[in-house]
Amino acid sequence: MRTTHPSPPTVAATCDCQAIQPVVAPGLDGLALYTASSHLQRKLWLTLEAHHLAFQTQGSAFILLPENFAALGAVLDSFSTTERHEVLATPWHGGHPDPWHTAPLDQWLHRLTTPWFAEACQHIYFEVQPIVHLDRLEVYGHEALVRAHWAGQTLGAGPLLQAAATHGQARAFDAHARRNAITQVYPILPPGQRLFINFSPSVVYNPDICLQTTFEACRQVGADFSRLVFEVTESEAFPDLTLLRRILERYRAEGAQVALDDLGAGHTSLAYLAELQPDLVKLDRALIHGLHAADPRLALVQALITYAHDLDIRVVAEGIETAGELALVTALGSDYAQGYYLGRPATQPVEQLSSGALR
Repeated sequence: MRTTHPSPPTVAATCDCQAIQPVVAPGLDGLALYTASSHLQRKLWLTLEAHHLAFQTQGSAFILLPENFAALGAVLDSFSTTERHEVLATPWHGGHPDPWHTAPLDQWLHRLTTPWFAEACQHIYFEVQPIVHLDRLEVYGHEALVRAHWAGQTLGAGPLLQAAATHGQARAFDAHARRNAITQVYPILPPGQRLFINFSPSVVYNPDICLQTTFEACRQVGADFSRLVFEVTESEAFPDLTLLRRILERYRAEGAQVALDDLGAGHTSLAYLAELQPDLVKLDRALIHGLHAADPRLALVQALITYAHDLDIRVVAEGIETAGELALVTALGSDYAQGYYLGRPATQPVEQLSSGALR
């Protein structure tokens, strides 16, 4: 007898995680708290009792009602850093658990304190910081830095990225930010300048699918791909060099350049340079901050620049805050520089350097 198998699911032309979803936290009837350890389960029970929190029991879980959510931080503080990752929470709706959204209680605490995430994503904008060509002393391009307006305050990249990860929407937020950086900043970029766009490689599982909306945004604004530089962040958390190479090759196939961030900070190892051969690499600001003529870091910075140049990779020195730092990285052979001394993040790109930055 011949066995028949159902047809495989149709593969969508775009990633199904491209859109920001509403946050899960609002409307909870409660959170079911539990651990897999009998020792920690008893400690959890004693902690809830010690804080005089009302809860119900359902099997091995303790169901905490919403009026007690404000005490979750104090509950977590009773556990060590190692223990708290084993305290889990499952949302409770209509008398039933929602196991699809089970996560460490620590993550749920962040979810409950960031209900603004989805709404704030509808109000993102970008500040841009100039990157300067050191031989020509002219603006080579600008890095787009994501921000958001929400409830009368400005949210920076740190809180936005943390909230995205907390709500399990890092992939969607990264794609959302990429698209908006292109559609908002590229049209106001001065002629000939490049736009540096950050992305995390961990959010791209298939570059032929996940990057399509990014490329569509480029076509929407008529972007010249040769003026786009896609900058890899947090590469140390992404050990799959084969996939990372495919991602970079996909960007390059469209005509864009690629860059690696934070060389010298542990985020980007020397092995990544040889394996991936990016167009540019950024030296971490920790290598540059406070750099002076008798600094022992000079030899390291020089060696990194020389190694990159031997691989035909151009170098950007980040974190330039003084004239002395600028003079040193120029003498050491850095191709470009970025930092407050040359220009702070602003809502509009600059066409040329101010006279103060050239002194």
